[in-house]
Amino acid sequence: MNFASNLRGELSARAQRYARSQGLPHCLSYGEMPAVCFVPHDNEARHGNFMPESYRAILSNPAWRQRLSKVHTLGRRSLPKTERGRWMELDSCNSSDALLMNVFCHPRVSRSATAFALLGLEAGGAPYFGYRAKVPLGGGRSDRTEVDMRVGNLLVEAKLTEADFQRAHKKVLCNYRDFLDVFDEELLPQTEGHYLSYQLLRNVLAAHALQCSFCVLLDARRPDLADAWYAVMRCVKPVGLRTALRVLTWQELAQALPPKLQDFLAIKYGIIAKVRG
Repeated sequence: MNFASNLRGELSARAQRYARSQGLPHCLSYGEMPAVCFVPHDNEARHGNFMPESYRAILSNPAWRQRLSKVHTLGRRSLPKTERGRWMELDSCNSSDALLMNVFCHPRVSRSATAFALLGLEAGGAPYFGYRAKVPLGGGRSDRTEVDMRVGNLLVEAKLTEADFQRAHKKVLCNYRDFLDVFDEELLPQTEGHYLSYQLLRNVLAAHALQCSFCVLLDARRPDLADAWYAVMRCVKPVGLRTALRVLTWQELAQALPPKLQDFLAIKYGIIAKVRG
């Protein structure tokens, strides 16, 4: 079963119904399974891909607002021309970054002790999106790893419709200073020439170097991503680091969110609140 493709299809259908019911300006990408892309409206005070309360908070925070300018890498090829000149990644209904900001930029979420407890944190922390972790390489250098969100001493990687966690040539991972100290390289998911789940490996190395905990936030409809993360976690050698790794689904997180935000996630994303069991 192609879990990623199935979820993309569901999100496309939901986003199209949502856009029509709310009268939101949007367009469809080219192809058999179009993604819905929303555009700012009402003099850019509103955006169809965001809950109004979250979007207002984003616009009022310069660092958060800058995240909106992340250019859609396939926009010129896969989307119609726009008056803005280019499409942004967070315009897409498939954007895990947009989903992440819808949740954690909501004014009431930062005060929710229950929501932060699910992440192993105390409420009140200010999230930083697109955090540059600068994972150490050999020779005193560092890489350009970007973590989706950092809150306090927690790093978060958010996923939704991405196909996988990518892969990289084994030589690339061996350039990381702490690779052999952190992972049992023989047990890692791999092919003859590549390590799988490259994003996760870098994120775990970032958590190790920064002495942070690390959480993968994914959709319950993506058991393939959960399995890939568990396969990496069991290869982490330092016990303290391994116990600082966790997984949380959007559905589990939703049960700790404000009712209006829960409704938004249910209608637009099909994310139904579920108590963690």
